[in-house]
Amino acid sequence: MKIEATGKSGIWQKFGPLLALILLFIVITVLNPSFMEPNNILNLLRQTSINALIAFGMTFIILTGGIDLSVGSILALSSALMAGMMVSGLDPILAILVGILLGAIMGVINGILVSKGKMAPFIVTLATMTIFRGLTLVYTDGKPITGIGDSEMFQMLGRGYFLGLPVPAVVMVIAFFILWFLLHKTSFGRKTYAIGGNERASRISGIKVDRVKVAIYGLAGTMAAIAGAILTSRLNSAQPTAGQSYEMDAIAAVVLGGTSLSGGKGRLFGTLVGVLIIGTLNNGMNLLGVSSFYQQVVKGAVILIAVLLDRKKS
Repeated sequence: MKIEATGKSGIWQKFGPLLALILLFIVITVLNPSFMEPNNILNLLRQTSINALIAFGMTFIILTGGIDLSVGSILALSSALMAGMMVSGLDPILAILVGILLGAIMGVINGILVSKGKMAPFIVTLATMTIFRGLTLVYTDGKPITGIGDSEMFQMLGRGYFLGLPVPAVVMVIAFFILWFLLHKTSFGRKTYAIGGNERASRISGIKVDRVKVAIYGLAGTMAAIAGAILTSRLNSAQPTAGQSYEMDAIAAVVLGGTSLSGGKGRLFGTLVGVLIIGTLNNGMNLLGVSSFYQQVVKGAVILIAVLLDRKKS
């Protein structure tokens, strides 16, 4: 059973984030017309792609009423392992595929602990966030992994262009449509909404809740690992500190896009809009010369407002 918002809250959920994005575009363009230059827009798309991939996976988790604080650490560990395999001489494509598989496994571990262990998602993923980050530091000895190689295909993943668009943005769009179809047009998506709406009723109706949750956390881990591959390609190195605070940006994007933290309500398109809002804020404040210290204040305020709006809707 899919839960849909109705009334004024439903209108805000559908159109409010998009209107906010349009208004933000207008305000920043008025303050600095260079914001709308094609090169800057392409740069904005490249910058937002990593957060978008993580946020898409986070959407499924939050729709079930869960949370995942470990995605940034999954990104770091999977990308470090990818880079290590490439430095050892493994074909870059195979290394990326293995890294993505490892990201999925880390997500599945989260899902098993949450569903089978009957533990709170916040506690589970807080613990695994620390564990995965620690393993990354152990594996890298706290140092960046460089000398990855000059594979043209690997370089294309983070720095290339396809039909005039940054490849990371193309990957973001492809991922969006695949996951949009999965969430909105399949029984898996309907089960995701049902679990978030009423988990107990979902169990009674025959939905294998634990299995769905494990799959969803595995999906989130997969998306984080794909984002890690793009980031590694873009930097041409794997940083042990990569992905720090990325989970906060992803959660903020999901909530800004209208998905309820209590679960059962939300849309993937809203998450995409939320990602663009966060990315536009970052890009616009950089263009306007806003201090990075003040940028943190603004982003924190935006997250707080989003959560307050979510509470009001609930």
